Amino acid sequence: MKPIMIGVLAGLLITLAGCSDDVASVSLGLFTTKDIKVNSQQDPLVKGVTCHISHIEANLDFADPSDMSISCRQTGPITGDQLQAIDRSKSGEVVFKSSKSILFKSLKVRRIYDAQTRTLLYLSYSTKESTGSHHHALSTVPLYNTQAWAWAQEQE
Repeated sequence: MKPIMIGVLAGLLITLAGCSDDVASVSLGLFTTKDIKVNSQQDPLVKGVTCHISHIEANLDFADPSDMSISCRQTGPITGDQLQAIDRSKSGEVVFKSSKSILFKSLKVRRIYDAQTRTLLYLSYSTKESTGSHHHALSTVPLYNTQAWAWAQEQE
């Protein structure tokens, strides 16, 4: 077997093995190899936030489509200590990343803190242009009524 083919097969196996966080899998029909996958991801620093990310998985293709959707909600306590630990710059930081092809396309989720509205923004986006656009989606988690609200007010 050629080294490139071995690399492709290894990449496919790693992709298939990484499906353990799937919450749902919906077939797009009998005559297609594409499914809608819904993954659940807890924010690694703000443990009280869980994001559900839906995306298309093309089972027999070398690249998945770039379309995605994201919805993030408070699912536990959000504290000032957690917010103190995050990147609060305008560009925020990548908190989740998933490969969408063997050629450098990935789906990323970036956490951005909006100090003015005391809200966490979760921006999902494709790193490769597709049909003239970098596909993206946005979800917000307001800090109101959380333990972090007082911390956020003190930062003004």
